[in-house]
Amino acid sequence: MSRRLSVAALFEEVSARLRLSWAQEQIGGRAFIDASENRARRPTLVGYLNLIHANKVQILGREEMAYLDGLSVRSRRATLRTMLELKPAVILVTRGLAVPADLARVANQAEVALWTSPMRGYELLTYLQYHLARALAERVTLHGVFLEVYSIGVLLTGDSGSGKSELALELITRGHRLIADDATEFTLIAPDVIDGTCPELLRDCLEVRGLGVLNVRNMFGDTAVKKNKYLRLILHLSPEQDLTTADPEARLFGSVSSRTVLGVDVPQLGIPVAAGRNLAVLVEAAVRNHVLKSGGIDAAQIFVDRQAHQMRRIR
Repeated sequence: MSRRLSVAALFEEVSARLRLSWAQEQIGGRAFIDASENRARRPTLVGYLNLIHANKVQILGREEMAYLDGLSVRSRRATLRTMLELKPAVILVTRGLAVPADLARVANQAEVALWTSPMRGYELLTYLQYHLARALAERVTLHGVFLEVYSIGVLLTGDSGSGKSELALELITRGHRLIADDATEFTLIAPDVIDGTCPELLRDCLEVRGLGVLNVRNMFGDTAVKKNKYLRLILHLSPEQDLTTADPEARLFGSVSSRTVLGVDVPQLGIPVAAGRNLAVLVEAAVRNHVLKSGGIDAAQIFVDRQAHQMRRIR
C-alpha cells in the first residue's frame, strides 16, 4: 500500500528535533509527500537543489545560495521559476541564512512550504532521509504474536485457538519480551530488513482466552516489553498430524520453509502442537538452532555429513 505524509504533519514530527520554523505563513502545509509519486519520478525524497529530478524536499545551503546569487537577474528568475515548476513539497534553507525576498515570493505563489533551520545541511539531509524513509516505507499488518526471543524477532503464527497467546505468556515469564499481540505492523525499512512494531491501541496488551486482556508491562515490568524488533524468524503452530514428520528429511531438518513478507523471504519453521508438549522449550530451542544456522552451524547437515563419511569408510 502506497503511503503519504502531509507537509504539515512532517513539520510537526521533526520541527523540534531539527529546529525548523516557517519562513512565511504555513502555505503548502496541506501538500503531501507521496512514496509512489517519488518512485515514479525517480528522485530522492530529500536532497540539495536539483533542477532536473527535483527532490520533494529541496535543501538550500551556502553553496546553493551562492549559486543563485551569482546568476544574472534574468537567469535567477528563470531558475527559481524552474525550481517551483518541478513542484517540490518543501524548500528548506539551512544555517539560518536569510531567505531571499524573490524566493519567498515565488514559493508563496506556488504554495510551496518554505522552512528555515540554523542547522547544517548534511544534518538535516541525514535525519530527514531516515525519517521519511520510515514514514513512507511499505508496511503490512500480520496476525500473530511478535516477541523478542534470545535477542531476535520471532513471529508466532497459527490458527485461532492454537495457543499463541498462552505460549507467548509462558515465554514472557521465562524472560523474553512482548512486542505485539494479534496484529503486528511490519515495515520494510531496507531491501532485506523488516521492522515490526505494535499499533498504539494494542501496546503492552496480551489477550489470553479465559483471562481476557492483560497488561504485560504492569504485570511483569518494563523489561517484559519492547517497542520494535527486526523480523528474523516465523514459527507456525500446527496440529501434529498436519506436519509431515514421517518424511525422513523433515525428521532431520524439521518442517522448514519460508514466507514472503513485503518481498522478503523470512525463514519459517512448523512447530507441532500436541497435548503434553512443552512448546516454550521448543520455541527456545528453535530460536537457538536458527541462530546457530545463521552462524554456519547446521546440526542436521553435520549429522548427514558424518553419516555419509561413515558409509564411505565402511565401503
